[in-house]
Amino acid sequence: MRRSYLYVPAIDERKILKASLLGADVVVFDLEDAVPDDRRDEARVLLERILGDEGYRSSLRNVGSVCVRVNSISTIDFYKDILLVSKLEPVDCIVVPKAEVDLSFIHKATGRSLIALIETARGFTRLDEVATSEGVEALMLGVADLALDVGGSLEDYENLEYPRVELVVKAKAYGLEAVDKVYFKIDDLEGFRRDAMRARALGYTGKQVVHPNQIPIANQVFQPTEEEIEWARKVVEAYEKARLEGRGAVRLEGRLVDRVHYRIAKRLLETLKTQGAT
Repeated sequence: MRRSYLYVPAIDERKILKASLLGADVVVFDLEDAVPDDRRDEARVLLERILGDEGYRSSLRNVGSVCVRVNSISTIDFYKDILLVSKLEPVDCIVVPKAEVDLSFIHKATGRSLIALIETARGFTRLDEVATSEGVEALMLGVADLALDVGGSLEDYENLEYPRVELVVKAKAYGLEAVDKVYFKIDDLEGFRRDAMRARALGYTGKQVVHPNQIPIANQVFQPTEEEIEWARKVVEAYEKARLEGRGAVRLEGRLVDRVHYRIAKRLLETLKTQGAT
């Protein structure tokens, strides 16, 4: 399950070497915001050297996905990043920041899956085009750059429901994963938990994290509980029995269960089965 997406500065060798040991489902080596403009060539050299080491590549087997966040398409660094990613065997996905256009060309050029980071006004107006790009597997929300792009307050945009709902609705409409925003107050773990729980309630499947302390919380919040799994089994069993009897809805432990509840429960169980969790 891709519940936690850990950003790792591609310029920091110590953090790169520790990344696979921290329990994140997805490691995102960051060549964009976490690297000063004048050190990006240095970061690319470092990342290529470390990911080329066989011992380090073995450690990455503990990670569900290995991604690189490249620079914006509008920069020369983007093309340097793409050339690098094409050579890095362990990297299976690319996080594309400020996604605003059809990204199919990136997938075709690299063969890697894509995560589209939506963090501009234009990106929100072109969500359909981005979401239907070949190779896109997930939409990711970025509120800091969005607030900057529209001239708004970061604090207000962190608490604004509209972009969160808009993104998750578009993601689900096209069968994509939805990855929630960064929570910047890294010492406020209870606040992070509340933020993650709200995201899950809205339909998000995972969360971006910027500190190792956030990883176990994200993994816990976005992992179905035993109670939820057991309830899903009861819903599927009760609804399928009712359907055989010619009924489209059934009362289960004082709650009405109809087709939409059945489909939600069925999807949860099928996802867990696919991932070997049941």
